[in-house]
Amino acid sequence: MRHVYIRGILALIWLAAAVVSGVSANLEWAGLYVLMGAAFGYSAYATWKKREK
Repeated sequence: MRHVYIRGILALIWLAAAVVSGVSANLEWAGLYVLMGAAFGYSAYATWKKREK
């Protein structure tokens, strides 16, 4: 279950980086960071749901 927490934390870090990049008007990188955060978040959520059963 530890890897789910790690992926969730990484998703939050990527999304925070997207916010910082968006505020500094670096929208290309902000888009990439949002995609990375969504990928890690989805991976954590899917693994958590699969383990919950």
